[in-house]
Amino acid sequence: MTSLLLISSSTVHGGGYLDHVETELKEFLSGIPEILFVPYALHDRDGYAAKARERFSRLDIAVKSLHAARDPLDAIGGAGAIFVGGGNTFRLLKTLGDLRLRRPLRKRVLEGALYIGSSAGTNLACPTIRTTNDMPIVSPSSLAALKLVPFQINAHYLDPDPGSTHKGETREERIRQLHEEPENREPVVGLRENVWLLRRGASLLLKGPAEAGARLFRPGREPNEYGAGADLSFLLRETAKM
Repeated sequence: MTSLLLISSSTVHGGGYLDHVETELKEFLSGIPEILFVPYALHDRDGYAAKARERFSRLDIAVKSLHAARDPLDAIGGAGAIFVGGGNTFRLLKTLGDLRLRRPLRKRVLEGALYIGSSAGTNLACPTIRTTNDMPIVSPSSLAALKLVPFQINAHYLDPDPGSTHKGETREERIRQLHEEPENREPVVGLRENVWLLRRGASLLLKGPAEAGARLFRPGREPNEYGAGADLSFLLRETAKM
């Protein structure tokens, strides 16, 4: 069974690293003594691993960082749970590609390893990284990602601000532009801050505080609004045939 916890952001206003999703993490990782951390979205991998190690130690979970593994393929193959942290999605995907770890990572999750993604790690779970907000600071050989879900996600989704004087495109406009191109037919889930998706096999739930939520974009249709607690399992069925 594919088990995913896809978080929009690692930190929200007024809280610390992963504090807003701590209860969900405890439940999701119940019985798991160690996770494999993928720190490739940031430049300082040692520092990033230390940050993750300190945070998960408060959950009594040990952290092994993939960048420090003597045999990365062996580390992935033996992982019961994998956490891919946030940062720059292009850097993350390029590094995994350069190290030839993208396919082994996907294979391990499909075999049953729990997968946690935050921000860039959530983008990585999609078919491609085309809906990231990040600058392409490096050039991966392909934009193809892990395809652990058959739809796209825009993490940190921001609603248009009618009072703003900024004249650049809104997130909604950019997603509509994405769907103007015929090869981009997958729905896009705009995940606002402080929400996450929980997948357990064929079940997909939108979770977070009552006031949070997500916006669903489909080609040629007006967006739909979903509140926290919504059952989005239909997205797995609708898009699996695409």
